[in-house]
Amino acid sequence: MRRLAVAVALGLAAGTCAGYLVQAGRAPVKLPPLSQPSLAQATGNGPAPLSAAQDHQAKVEGDLRELLLKRPGGTRANPAIESDDGWLDLSAYAELYTKPDAAFRDLVGDEFRRAAITGWIESGNRRVEIRLIQYRQVESQSAREAAFDGRSYAADDAHTRSWPVPGTGDGEFFVHDRPRSGSVYEAEAHAHRGDIAMEMWVGDTKPVSPSRVRELARAQMERL
Repeated sequence: MRRLAVAVALGLAAGTCAGYLVQAGRAPVKLPPLSQPSLAQATGNGPAPLSAAQDHQAKVEGDLRELLLKRPGGTRANPAIESDDGWLDLSAYAELYTKPDAAFRDLVGDEFRRAAITGWIESGNRRVEIRLIQYRQVESQSAREAAFDGRSYAADDAHTRSWPVPGTGDGEFFVHDRPRSGSVYEAEAHAHRGDIAMEMWVGDTKPVSPSRVRELARAQMERL
């Protein structure tokens, strides 16, 4: 049986070699033409490049502070804004959390890139604060996750109503109907676009109007 198997193997090898030699000795055969016709090359100039206002990537790579809402006329500076130039570095932004050390570590893991802040005091004593936080987003969708976390924390608070931020996929703003700290009523908004998360806080000594928060959040997101 072993001799038979060896003989079969040798026969197959010899057959393969013979077939190869026959094929190698033949003249090359021209292949048939492709059934797909050649594609015509486009002529003329391509589309004009997008302007800076239309190109989202160019917009967000510029000065992040320029994307913040402009301070309305007739308002006063908000002394709670602890930034002389409108920027917040990693440490300064982490200090805004109740546990800065843990926030710092989380922000490093979330690929924090930079943050910008603005704010003002409107008629009466209504205080507005807006932050834009940009992430590198090499490993994860950190801006989307940050906005989700903000919405989750806001929704967990009792006596809170929420509405969608116009023009966003999942952005929401929240009005807390009971004072959250002392006698201050608060409202907040959380949304994202691309690699930028938006946080907005509105505080007043009386209940905050949902329409005002909606308008501010909508206007801010339109700038991104």
